[in-house]
Formats: sequence, C-alpha cells, structure tokens
Amino acid sequence: MPPPGELKLQKTAEDTLTVVLSGSWKLTEQLTSVDEVQKTLDAAPGIGRVAFDTRQLAGWDSGLLIFLTQVNDVLTQKKIAIEAGGLPEGARKLLALAAAVPEKKDARKAEGKVPFFAHVGNETVDFFRSSGEMLAFIGDTVIAFLNLLRGRAQYRKTDLWLVMEACGGQALPIVSLICFLVGLILAFIGAIQLQLFGAQIYVADLVGIAMVRLMAAIMTGIVMAGRTGGAFAAQLGTMQVNQEIDALKTLGISPMEFLVLPRMLALALMMPLLCLYANLMGILGGMVVGVGMLDIGFIQYYNETAKAVNLWNLGIGLFSGTVFGVIVALSGCMRGMQCGRSASAVGEAATSAVVTAIVGIIVSTAVITVMCDLLGI
Repeated sequence: MPPPGELKLQKTAEDTLTVVLSGSWKLTEQLTSVDEVQKTLDAAPGIGRVAFDTRQLAGWDSGLLIFLTQVNDVLTQKKIAIEAGGLPEGARKLLALAAAVPEKKDARKAEGKVPFFAHVGNETVDFFRSSGEMLAFIGDTVIAFLNLLRGRAQYRKTDLWLVMEACGGQALPIVSLICFLVGLILAFIGAIQLQLFGAQIYVADLVGIAMVRLMAAIMTGIVMAGRTGGAFAAQLGTMQVNQEIDALKTLGISPMEFLVLPRMLALALMMPLLCLYANLMGILGGMVVGVGMLDIGFIQYYNETAKAVNLWNLGIGLFSGTVFGVIVALSGCMRGMQCGRSASAVGEAATSAVVTAIVGIIVSTAVITVMCDLLGI
C-alpha cells in the first residue's frame, strides 16, 4: 500500500519554487494543507513561478485536484505564474477544465458591510421600482376588467364560483369568531367607562356604530388578507415556479384575465356580504356583554342599536369592505405573479402579499375616514 501524500518545497531557481509531490494523494488520506505553500511564498517574496514534480506520485484522485485548485487560488492572488507541465496529464486537463468554467454570477455571498447611505439608496431605488411594477399591474388589471365589461375576457366561470366559495362560505367560521370577540371587547371596554356615568345603555351605540361603520370591515379585511391573500400569492407563485403561467402566455391566454380577474371579482363580491355577517356577529358580541353584564334588556339593546345605526354607517362599511376586497385580491395576485422560480420564493411571496394587503387596508381606511369627514357623513 503506497504511503500517504507528502509535500516538499524546493527552490530550484532564483525565482522558481518547485512543489514535489510524493505518495498517494487521495481523499481517503490525510492530505497536506495549502498553508505550507502560502507560508513559503510569504517568506520568499522574490518567487515569480511555481512548478510541480510528480515523478514520485504513487496515486491520486480528486484530493489532488482540490489541493491544486487551492494552490492556484493562492498563486492568482499573489500574481505568481503556475507551470503545470510536471503534473499528470489527467490532472492538467481537469485543472484546465475547472479554470475554463466561469464562476456563476452571485454564487458567492457578498462580503463586507454596505454603507448606510448606499443601503438607503438601494432601498429607495427598490421602492420606486416596486411602485412602478405595482402601477403597471393595476393598469393591466383595469384593462382586463374593461375586457370583462365588453365580454371579451378569457376566464372560466367555474373558476369564479370556486374562488367565491373558497373566500366566502369557507371564511365564515374565522370571521364569526374574530368579529364576535371584537364586538365583545368593544362593549366590555366601553362599559367600564360608561358605568361611571350611569350611561350603560350607550354601549349599544358604541358597538353598533363602530362595528357597522368600520371595525367589521377592517377585521374582515385583515382576516381575508392572511387567509385568502396569502393563498392567492402561494397559488400563483407555485404556478410561476412550475412555468404554468408561461404556458398560458404561449397559448395566447392572458394570465391577468384567466387567473387574476376571477379572484378579484370573487373577493370584491364576497367582501360586502362577509361585512354584513361580521356586523351581525359584532353586535351579538356586544349584546352578550350588554345583556349579561350590564342588565340591559334584549329589546332595549336592540332598539338602541337600531336608533344609533343608520344607512350611511352601513353604506360606508360596505364600501370599505369592497375596497378592502379589491386590495387583498390585487396584493395576493401581484405578489404571486412577481414570485421567483424557487420554493423559498413562494413563501416570500405569500408573506409579502399579507403585509402589502394589511398596509393597503390601513392606508385606505385613513383615506376613507378623511373623505367621510370632509363630506360630513
């Protein structure tokens, strides 16, 4: 059995260092580190070439190639020429092949800390780029909707009904729980303050107006952002990874009409209905506190709620719900269409869709509130 690989360094000329390799240079052996070569080069700065002597080499495999590649990296950094003539023919060919294949772009992790102002600049550029992509996506959605009004949209009605079922009836349990508890919490917090003035009856006004005008729509929108918006992004992102969207484009079918339009219509149609149901559940939650804790009669609580809530409050809530539905659908579909070609990109798209939808809901709530205040409603 040949001995394990050994390394000797000899200075054969004034500017030449010869690396003498002997023994068996295989992965199964304990191979010599490249550090010895680097220390010798650091100690002798006048060396301009490195040669190899492998006449005593008993055997080799990829272990020798790994060592030679590391030596080549060191020599490249120090700008020292390498003479591969003394290496085995097979090793020379493999080493030349490895050097001929270009390194994949972004294969290595970027080193060094990015300066603060460079980071701010990059984030600003990304913001304006994403804003442009968002406007382009909204424009494509408007074109698809106009094609729908003209009867030229390419989509399947069965897909529309399936999405309506998924984001409508199947969302009732979670909407019921959340809105019932929100109404109960509002009534409990209001009761603590109103009891100080003997005005417990106005808990019905507080819960009714808050739920019908805004809270039911906001809570339903946030629930649908996490439940349905993320699902839309994951579905379209998976189709992007599997190149199904590219296949639709190849067949001449618009992905905006075939995939995005049914989801946007379904959520825009179902959100007002879900808001109506959320109003009922929120008022029931407040009624539990009013009747069970404040000793308000059932009929008395109902009459006070009916007196406090008017059609303007109901209309604002339903309008807000419709806007939130469009925002959630657009956010989920946009992030799904922008998804990368990897499995991790699908998860990132779903997360980004939920965040985008929630931010859009909060911003649109502020805009609607300001508009209602200016209009006096």
